[in-house]
Amino acid sequence: MFVQQLEPVADSLGLSALVASLPLVTVLVLLGAVRMKAHRAGLIGLAVAVLVGWLAFGMPVGQTLSAGAQGVLFGIFPIMWIVVNALWVYRMTVRTQHFDILRRSFGRVSDDPRIQALVIAFCFGALLEALAGFGAPVAICSVMLVALGFDPVKAAVVSLVANTAPVAFGAMGTPVVTLAQVTGLPLDDVATVVGRQTPLLALVVPLILVFLVDGRRGLRETWVPAFVCGVAFAVAQFAASNFVSAQLADIAAALVGAAALIAVPGARRPADEPVRAAVLTGARSEDLDQEDPRREVLRAYAPYALIVAVFSLAQIPPVKELLAEATRVFDWPFLDVAGPDGEPVGANVFTLPLLGTGGTLVLLAGLVTAAVLGVRAGAAAREWAATVHELRYAILTVTSVLALAYVMNLSGQAATIGQSVAAAGAGLAFLSPVLGWFGVAVSGSDTSANALFGALQVSAARESGLSPELLAAANSSGGVLGKMISPQNLTIACAAVGLAGREGDLLRKVLPWSLGLLLVMCLIVMAQSTAVLGWMLP
Repeated sequence: MFVQQLEPVADSLGLSALVASLPLVTVLVLLGAVRMKAHRAGLIGLAVAVLVGWLAFGMPVGQTLSAGAQGVLFGIFPIMWIVVNALWVYRMTVRTQHFDILRRSFGRVSDDPRIQALVIAFCFGALLEALAGFGAPVAICSVMLVALGFDPVKAAVVSLVANTAPVAFGAMGTPVVTLAQVTGLPLDDVATVVGRQTPLLALVVPLILVFLVDGRRGLRETWVPAFVCGVAFAVAQFAASNFVSAQLADIAAALVGAAALIAVPGARRPADEPVRAAVLTGARSEDLDQEDPRREVLRAYAPYALIVAVFSLAQIPPVKELLAEATRVFDWPFLDVAGPDGEPVGANVFTLPLLGTGGTLVLLAGLVTAAVLGVRAGAAAREWAATVHELRYAILTVTSVLALAYVMNLSGQAATIGQSVAAAGAGLAFLSPVLGWFGVAVSGSDTSANALFGALQVSAARESGLSPELLAAANSSGGVLGKMISPQNLTIACAAVGLAGREGDLLRKVLPWSLGLLLVMCLIVMAQSTAVLGWMLP
């Protein structure tokens, strides 16, 4: 058995934490400064993590490699499994030209590109996050914006920044469900506090989006619909997460936010031509004014309605239990790891949810979608294979970075970093969102970050006399702001809009927003730990 050490470098927690952070720093420097392609940066970062785990933290080479292999499998299933199937559904709508019908339908809501960014990247993206998550919203929304005439870089940046507020409740609430499982806290308690943090981001993000699209003019001319959309989204997310269901929080928020946006009179007002000329610098499809039969419009929306229906059915207790019967649990080979307290870590046992995972549910919805759209079985299979081929570098990036995350976690590197943050004492409430941000930046998944640091946050909270629910929620709420800079999401965005190899360019554009919003979340959590905003907590 390998027992993790928290202070393996010169018996110093600070020095050990600095060494432990080398893999993440390596990936971010290679992406942002060296402008290396994400899959190469991920592989080099993985190599650094293996060396640090072996040489500095004393993890045997065999167990280190086994930990990386488990990360690879987790990266393929369930993460890329859900991305591949979600994009497969999208490719079938492109093949049958129903994606063009859906795009024209969105385009008819408003011809103002600033409003279109809110409808597509914020509202529709939130719905996709609720249903699929794991990169699908960024990929699909980026493509839709490019088709409307947005510059590919701007489309990708807008989609990445928009993919924040809904992340904590994404993939049918998977991140908060995972957080409750690893911390032992009741799901309703965790979801309630997260639902009193991330809605505050929703108030700001739409305003940032219109600024990204059209600068100060966009903010000055469209702040009212952007603010109304954000308020409606926030209220719905708060209400659903606190009083209905964490799994339905983003679905409610996306639909209510879109309805409120469309209801604002100014949102449907035609945009001035100078605005369109300045914003729509890309190649705009020429068919946006084409009228589509009502039946075909309904078929264009059918794939997403089917995903909603399938996921909703999967939440019914008898169905959920039936799907859970296909879950396989087994001891992971060549891995025997204990935490610093001597207790075996959960990763020694691997759980494979074959049917209950989001990717399988999207696959089922995709099979029905193929029938509804009239795609033959052979053509659907070819589209699925083409999707895998298109995402081959994204798959390599995701698996390498997840392998990095697992090596860091199981060797003790992540625990050392977490312990150094937890040692902040009175400043713990301010720094707790940073742990979640760090976890998502590495893994690309709020679910993974919650699994990585959730229990540590609760332990540190109890030692410091703070609310365990508050710091557990802060881990997830801070994590959503790391998603826009994660190598996986950057790679998926680049692949979607034809910017392969330019992940570093996107990183430099979104990093300031990620850090700025993280600072806001840190201040919110710190204020919620005191009398200033303590009244917000249940």
